[in-house]
Amino acid sequence: MSVRRIDVGPRMSQAVVHGKTVYLAGQIAADPAADVAGQTRQILGQIDRLLATAGTDKTRILSASIWLADIATFAEMNGEWDKWVPQGNTPARATVEAKLAAPQYKVEIACIAALPD
Repeated sequence: MSVRRIDVGPRMSQAVVHGKTVYLAGQIAADPAADVAGQTRQILGQIDRLLATAGTDKTRILSASIWLADIATFAEMNGEWDKWVPQGNTPARATVEAKLAAPQYKVEIACIAALPD
């Protein structure tokens, strides 16, 4: 089975397609000066773009892992998530508080999605 890498960098690829599964790396905001809602919107847009490049979309997300620098911002992140996630196609999901790679990052999201049949 082939492996296709998307947006390959020196340390990691932003997405990897293997078989009928797409694995997205943890996505962080391009503009970390934004608040949690703003960072979440940026990240969800990046996820949409990566999934489209891989040949799928958010209706086919199987699993999402979300890391928040401060769990007190859970409702703020969820406000953006709930506007974005397709009702009836919500993935399995986990959200935890974690120390992220740099203090300006407030949210990181990684997903696994299926390709269409």
